[in-house]
Order: sequence, then C-alpha cells, then structure tokens
Amino acid sequence: MSAAYEATLAWAQAQDAADPLRGFRDEFLIPPHEDRESFYFCGNSLGLQPRAVRPALSAELDYWGELGVEGHFKGRLPWMDYHEFVRDDLASVVGALPHEVVAMNTLGVNLHLMMVSFYRPTPERHAILIEAGSFPTDRYAVESQVRFHGFDPATALIELESDQPNGTISMEAIERVLAEHGPRIALVMLPGIQYRTGQAFDLAAITRLANRHGCMAGFDLAHAVGNLPLQLHDSGADFAIWCSYKYLNSGPGAVGGAFVHERHARTTLPRFAGWWGHDKTTRFQMGPHFEPTYGADGWQLSNPPILALAPLRVSLEIFRRAGMQRLREKSLRLTGYLEWLVHSELNQVLEVVTPGDPERRGAQLSIRVLGGRARGRSLFEYLMEHGVIGDWREPDVIRISPTPLYNRFADCLAFAEVVRRWAQRG
Repeated sequence: MSAAYEATLAWAQAQDAADPLRGFRDEFLIPPHEDRESFYFCGNSLGLQPRAVRPALSAELDYWGELGVEGHFKGRLPWMDYHEFVRDDLASVVGALPHEVVAMNTLGVNLHLMMVSFYRPTPERHAILIEAGSFPTDRYAVESQVRFHGFDPATALIELESDQPNGTISMEAIERVLAEHGPRIALVMLPGIQYRTGQAFDLAAITRLANRHGCMAGFDLAHAVGNLPLQLHDSGADFAIWCSYKYLNSGPGAVGGAFVHERHARTTLPRFAGWWGHDKTTRFQMGPHFEPTYGADGWQLSNPPILALAPLRVSLEIFRRAGMQRLREKSLRLTGYLEWLVHSELNQVLEVVTPGDPERRGAQLSIRVLGGRARGRSLFEYLMEHGVIGDWREPDVIRISPTPLYNRFADCLAFAEVVRRWAQRG
C-alpha cells in the first residue's frame, strides 16, 4: 500500500477528488485560520459542527415557543420519545441491537451507573482491572467505587502495565494478569482505544478472557465510537459507555451513551433507578414501585435533554448515509498516508507511538518529537500557530487524527509540510 503513496500535492488532491465520501466535508463547519480553513486533526477530542445542527436546534426552539408543553406530544419529533429517534442509528454505529443502547447523561455518569450494576464486589472478588495510565475519568470513577464499597484501592485496583514499546499492551499481558489475579477480579474495565497511545483493543477477545475467569467486562469507548466499526453485541461485553463529542460530532459536553448486552435486559442486578427508566407503558401511572424498561433504556434516570440530543441526531444521520464500513476504509487510507509521511519524510523529526498494525488502531496517530518534551511542545505550538489543529497529551505526545468524514489527503500533506518548515528552522 505504501508504495502507492506520494508526498506531492497533485497526488493528494487526486486522491481527494476520487474519494466517494468527499462530499461529507461540506456538511461540516471547518474552523478558519487567517484567510483559509484550518487543518483540523482534533476529532479525537472535539468533532466539528455539522451545518445541519443549527437548523435542528432552531426547530426545537420554535416548537418550544409555539407549542410549550405540547411539544412533548406534537411536532415532527415529539420530545416524549426523542431519545428513541437516535436509537437505531446509534445501534448501527456501535454494532448493537437497538434495545441494547441508550443515549443519556455523560460518560462519567454512565460509568458510575453501570458500575452500580456490574461491579458487585465480594470479600473474595473485589478487584478491578484497568490499564496503567488510564484516562482520569475512568481512574477516578473506579477508585471511588472501590472505596465506596469499603475496599482499599491500593490492593483492589490492578493496573495493567504496558509490555510493548511506546506504552502499548499485548493480549499476552492481559492473559498473564488475569491468570495471576483472575479469581479476585470482579470487573475488567478497559478502553476501546487508549487515549494516549491510540492503541485499539480486541473487545471480544478481552471479554472471552474475562468471562473465563469469572469477571464482568466493561469498556470505555470514548475514542472508539464513530471511529472503529464496533460489534458490541457480538463481543459479548457486559456493558460499554462513551461520549458523543469526539468522533460523533455532537458538541461540547454532548449527551453520552451506554450499551447493556441483551442478556442483562431484565437483570436482577441492582441499579440506581430513575423515573425515565421505568416501564414506559406504565410510567405515567406514577406508581411507587420501579419496574425497569426492557433493555438499556431501563438505566435512564431522567427525561431526555432535547436541545442536547438534537446535534447527536443530526450527526448520526450523517453516519447512516456515510456508513461505518466506508468510513473505516477511508480512515485506513488516510491514517496510513499520514504514517507513511512521518516515516518517509519526517523520520529524523518524529516517531509514531501508535501501533503500526492498522487493525490495532483507529484514526488517531500519537506522535512523539525526537529530542524530548521541550521540542515536542515547540512543534505543537508551531502547528497551532499555523492552523494545524491537533492536541497535546502529557508527557510528550501530539495526537493527530485524520477523521474520514471531513479530513483530506491534502490535510495530511499540509501537516507534513508544516513540520518540515519547523524542523528547518533549526
């Protein structure tokens, strides 16, 4: 594949012209830089705004103004059932059955709600397995849950250390830690993609390992949803949670989501109950006893936030038209091109931290600048000054994520050219 790449603008523009998904870029607002569009590689942190979001929000505001409370029952998309209008598309994006997913809350809230049900520690089995250097949301949540149940994180929190270059983790390392600690692990809680290294994990293989040792398996898909073609139902995972403001382009602080496998659709496991999780057929009888709705909807606490769900509905409609498989195919080529540019044109300046195997990564490449952190910060600031938007993660990683819905081959080449100019400054 790499033999077909060229570091020329003519080649990059030809690839962009032949791209069957090229029209989707026009559906997004690209942040400006001086007299042109920026080169935006930060969909792994905050996706761009679809142009259709503003009219979608305006429509709901109009319904509110014109209908008042009747907007719950009237209008094109009545608010009473609004979360259901994103269900099918959301299920398609994550590879789940419709009743296995729900858009609600935020990632951190959903993680706690899921752990109420799926972290059921006993004196003999109360440990949680996470990756070393996990994102603070996960680290803080699991540690606080351990403490809440009266256990000591010093012994109950098992952190999976990397065993490969650049901080990545092999399946063999996961097998070893479960072989050693499995009988005392209650929950395996790992990411779909590790936020700092960009490594993608095999959810099905991890779930099989966890189940073999009697552990529940849950996943944080913040960097995987909308990025990889997930197969959550087939993976057998007990649950998963995610945010929607990264690759799902739903806006800062957007409504998150949760997956609960259908084998738990009518679980006897405890949960924190809320009115909107009650069986919808009897919800408005206002009875005193909680009867959960079948499936993931049964974990809802409150009625859906309409103005926050509208951007998600718009974005998911774009995903439906684009198709996750087509997006993945383009993503493999875009990220492959960016990697090739680093290796062939910039190998005296940069190294890629993310695994080279395309099956072990998504759109994101985590890049380290040779020469140390200070040089890394210098390059990052230079990129930002010149309209190349990525992000920095301590201690020394620049994350660059060519997102297939709106990034182009020419964007990847522009990144390489800006890096080259920085390096030539000496």
